[in-house]
Amino acid sequence: MERLRLLLEKLKSGEVTVDEVLNQLKNLPYEDLGFARIDNHRSLRRGVPEVIYCEGKTPSQVVEITKHMLKNGSNVMGTRVDLDTFNKVKEIAPDAVYYDTARIFAVQREKVQKNKGTIAVVTAGTSDIPVVEEAAVTAELFGNPVERLYDVGVAGIHRLLMNMKVLQQARVIIVVAGMEGALASVVGGLVDKPVIAVPTSVGYGANFKGLAALLSMLNSCAGGISVVNIDNGFGAAYVAHLINRL
Repeated sequence: MERLRLLLEKLKSGEVTVDEVLNQLKNLPYEDLGFARIDNHRSLRRGVPEVIYCEGKTPSQVVEITKHMLKNGSNVMGTRVDLDTFNKVKEIAPDAVYYDTARIFAVQREKVQKNKGTIAVVTAGTSDIPVVEEAAVTAELFGNPVERLYDVGVAGIHRLLMNMKVLQQARVIIVVAGMEGALASVVGGLVDKPVIAVPTSVGYGANFKGLAALLSMLNSCAGGISVVNIDNGFGAAYVAHLINRL
């Protein structure tokens, strides 16, 4: 509905013509590019536009999707994007921004509604930071204030306990951990907030590329913990955003 409202405002102010409005409305349900069908109704249904998962797509495919989303008046965000693909995007969108640690690019031309509550993103170790940044940057681009807590894992639990104020003031907490994934249970037992656990593929052989952490989080004895897939910082941030905007 927000996009329709903006179109009507632009029509009233003379920024666009009736024909231009009709052309944009025509493409609202979805636009078929042959190799992709862009879901232009996503923001109307869910409050967030479609996000491009760039891994596995060619740079030209990412560029073409970006071009059509921008043409239809949507902000654009891409995840798991490499620098070469971003540089191609920047050729057609000079205002695109690249977050290298998170591997995310964004083109924000429409105002994003800001949420009041804070999302805390907590990491067990420094090696988990790429997943943490994917979660934190996604949450910020969706309009949420974010507080980061790096390297507060259970091997030195005093580091977490000395930052309890951050956890207590947050509305939603994302906990990112590899190895045995114990941090989510610890945080879940200390707070009265929803905790979203993200297992990472960080760890030695018996970690099984994140499977050990995933199973540990799924079997947590602390209530109020939900779990997303291995290394899925984006998915955790999406859920946290939906909770925070309620």
